[in-house]
Amino acid sequence: MNTHEKLKLEYADNVMIAYVSDDIDHHRAKGIREGIDARLYADRPERFLLDMSEVSFMDSSGLGLILGRFTLCRELGIDFALSNPSREVEKILDLAGTSRLIRIEKSEKRKDK
Repeated sequence: MNTHEKLKLEYADNVMIAYVSDDIDHHRAKGIREGIDARLYADRPERFLLDMSEVSFMDSSGLGLILGRFTLCRELGIDFALSNPSREVEKILDLAGTSRLIRIEKSEKRKDK
């Protein structure tokens, strides 16, 4: 399956949102990373949200994907937040201790889950 079919990018009002769905493993992480980074460098939004509400599985490659985008955004002066992480993603962030480092935002739709 094409990686970009599981990555949707929206950009409006100087905010970029990347919607990632399905599983994130070492096979998919590279393509997702490349797709996001190309747009971050080109568009330079003020704010970047990585929406992971539809991620059903994530291994250490997914954690690397999140931390790498967090670091890149800091280097580019872009405000970063993880948006609506699924329970699976939240568990991994908690275990890795990164939930204290990365800001997590939840919309009303996610709070009900």
